[in-house]
Amino acid sequence: MPEGHTLHRLARLHQRRFAGAPVTVSSPQGRFADSAALVDGRVLRRASAWGKHLFHHYADGPIVHVHLGLYGTFTEWARPNDVSLPEPVGQVRMRMVGADYGTDLRGPTVCELLDEGQVGDVVARLGPDPLRGDADPSWAWARITKSRRPIGALLMDQTVIAGVGNVYRSELLFRHRIEPFRPGREISQTAFDAAWTDLVALMKVGLRRGKIVVVRPEHDHGPPSYLPERPRTYVYRRAGEPCRGCGATIRTAVLEGRNVFWCPQCQV
Repeated sequence: MPEGHTLHRLARLHQRRFAGAPVTVSSPQGRFADSAALVDGRVLRRASAWGKHLFHHYADGPIVHVHLGLYGTFTEWARPNDVSLPEPVGQVRMRMVGADYGTDLRGPTVCELLDEGQVGDVVARLGPDPLRGDADPSWAWARITKSRRPIGALLMDQTVIAGVGNVYRSELLFRHRIEPFRPGREISQTAFDAAWTDLVALMKVGLRRGKIVVVRPEHDHGPPSYLPERPRTYVYRRAGEPCRGCGATIRTAVLEGRNVFWCPQCQV
């Protein structure tokens, strides 16, 4: 599932490509057709993101809300002059076309039309987003310090912190030597503050580079990444391999339905 930096990159991209001018919106698949017709031809005022949620804000009020989920993706294509639009490939839920570019959305968990109040309801259910300037980490800390749930689960709870997925969760806990099954109420505020500051910095790198970069330069060697062309990780998807720091065997377990990865020696 895309993590928060991916949605913020999409918001920035759509802002550059489409904002400030009328756009053509359609639903080749048909599932979004009625809502697409209500924004078709309107000016896209701006694109924004909160955690894993993307919003397209149109003139006179309508807002398209997208959550990519596990399989959703946007595919962009250039629109040369006097060339017909490409035929949709696969199940395109929403197609947005501007003067120079178009983008096709496939496979989202959510693609819906909301008003300002409904967007407020969505945001009200979310925790602070580390990539937003208005993020208030004290909201997350208040939830964590009162909870008996494992910190590894709390970090993935979008009502606690918005935008953190499995990679950032596992890697952040490793970088701060916190065992993922430790109850939230046993995390000190000093440890939380340090982790939050680090998370903001890491996600800003992800936003800038389009990749999750978590391994410090002195550890960026040895066994390759879990996938070609992906930056190395400390623990994520490295179960059974040696820790890049101490050499102990990386472990994995299911925590509230998702695999978490950790080093049993570095994270105690």
